[in-house]
Amino acid sequence: QVQLMESGGGLVQPGGSLRLSCAASGSIFKINVMGWYRQAPRKQRELVATITSVSRTNYADSVKGRFTISGDNAKNTVYLQMDSLKPEDTAVYYCNANLVRLSGGRYLSNDYWGQGTQVTVSS
Repeated sequence: QVQLMESGGGLVQPGGSLRLSCAASGSIFKINVMGWYRQAPRKQRELVATITSVSRTNYADSVKGRFTISGDNAKNTVYLQMDSLKPEDTAVYYCNANLVRLSGGRYLSNDYWGQGTQVTVSS
C-alpha cells in the first residue's frame, strides 16, 4: 500500500509564512507527479501547485509569486513554501501523488491523497 503523510499546517497571520511537507511511503516504484490541492468551505477542491519527477512545476494563478513547490526525489517528499499568506488561502490542503507501485508482480499507476492539513490565515 501507499501512504501520504502531510505536516506543517496551522494558524498564521496575514502576510505570514508556512511550510507544508508531504512524504510518500510504501511499495513505490516511481512517482510521476506530486502536488498540493486545497478546499475551502463550500468550495470545490482546486489545484495549488504540482511538481514532476524532473522538477517541472505548475502553479495556480492565485498563488504564483507567493508559493513555491519543491521536491526531494530520494525521500519521496514534496514541500510547499507559502509566503505572503492571505485570508483567502484558508483551506484544507491535500497532498496528491500520481505514482507507479509494484503489486503482485504488476506495475500499477494510481492517484493517492493525503488526509489533509488545515491552513488558517487570520488576524
